[in-house]
Amino acid sequence: MGGSKTEGGTSSSSTPVIANRRDPYEVLSVSRDSSDQEIKSAYRKLALKYHPDKNASNPEASELFKEVAYSYSILSDPEKRRQYDNSGFEAIDAEGVDMEIDLSNLGTVNTMFAALFSKLGVPIKTTISANVLEEALNGTVTVRPLPIGSSVSGKVEKQCAHFFSVTISEEQAQSGIVVRVTSAAQSKFKLLYFEQDDGGGYNLALQEDSDKAGKVTSAGMYFLHFQVYRMDSTVNALAMAKDPEAAFFKRLEGLQPCEVSELKSGTHIFAVYGDNFFKTASYTIEAVCATTYEDTTHKLKDIEQQILRKRTELRQFETEYRQALARFQEVTNRYSQEKQNVDELLKQRDSIQSSFTVGRSLVVGSGSNTQASSNVGNHTKIPGGDGENSNSPNEEGTSDSKTKKKWFNLNLKGDKKTT
Repeated sequence: MGGSKTEGGTSSSSTPVIANRRDPYEVLSVSRDSSDQEIKSAYRKLALKYHPDKNASNPEASELFKEVAYSYSILSDPEKRRQYDNSGFEAIDAEGVDMEIDLSNLGTVNTMFAALFSKLGVPIKTTISANVLEEALNGTVTVRPLPIGSSVSGKVEKQCAHFFSVTISEEQAQSGIVVRVTSAAQSKFKLLYFEQDDGGGYNLALQEDSDKAGKVTSAGMYFLHFQVYRMDSTVNALAMAKDPEAAFFKRLEGLQPCEVSELKSGTHIFAVYGDNFFKTASYTIEAVCATTYEDTTHKLKDIEQQILRKRTELRQFETEYRQALARFQEVTNRYSQEKQNVDELLKQRDSIQSSFTVGRSLVVGSGSNTQASSNVGNHTKIPGGDGENSNSPNEEGTSDSKTKKKWFNLNLKGDKKTT
């Protein structure tokens, strides 16, 4: 839906820079069994009391304002309140926080940096000027009529607001109302809805930041007599920065129930707030009866119910996925370790085999050659009578024969000489 649940210009949580965070119930001075209305009333008073616009010379007020806004962001959200009641700040911190700044309290240089971040797509939430909120609460704002079925165009200065009254009949209230704002100039703005205050003024109840849609920026609120939801795209911004997979599981958590789902017959107050950093915001606002969107409303109701069921399924699936992922990581690590162990064992085996095959063959071959050389030498050597193997019968016979032959030859030679 169009219509983030917010008060005092805080559209989302902003963690205060405090070492020890105080109990949100203590900050707002409410009890744990306080109703939503009591929490809202307490917040409104404190938000205006500590708003930076009204306490420019008091830096402590700015920190108190952040603390009040942060506490209200917890207690105004049923799911966050339940998580805090059960587990304290740890459960809230796990969901992440949004960045939020007050443009009216920034200097020129800081405003330029904020504008740059906005251009780059960084989700920077901006608070609404305390002057606008106070004037609305006092009932001193100028309100222009916006008839059902008509549109009004205009330009609103930065950190200022144009107020409009939409009067609806009983029949139109039963059918539902859609209020939307577009800007062909792609201006940045907020669409605001105010509730009537008992004192005659108006209290901020809903706000919707403009978003780019094609060649225009737009924002819308619809009141259709059944629970409608808004999609806060910044819910998983921190999760996405830390873990893209976690961001997927948090994606549907951004679907939050809108505080106001129907309007009764009578006059209702809306406003267009200039949220541009440097220039005026051009806009066109119109209010239409939802009778022309009957088929669309049924489709919306059905698809949102499907998303809610899918969100529940994803919460369960995330647990299964994390367990399976942890198991996969475990077996993957074991696979790598086992592969390394097997490679090392095979390497050691190859090394041992090499010591047997390569090293031993060289030793044996050298010994054979030596023995062969020795045998050849024994057979070719002519001993002088003292052979190393003189005990061998064959060699002994050979030795005698050679000796006799030598002796016979010598005698023959001697005879010839004598002759």
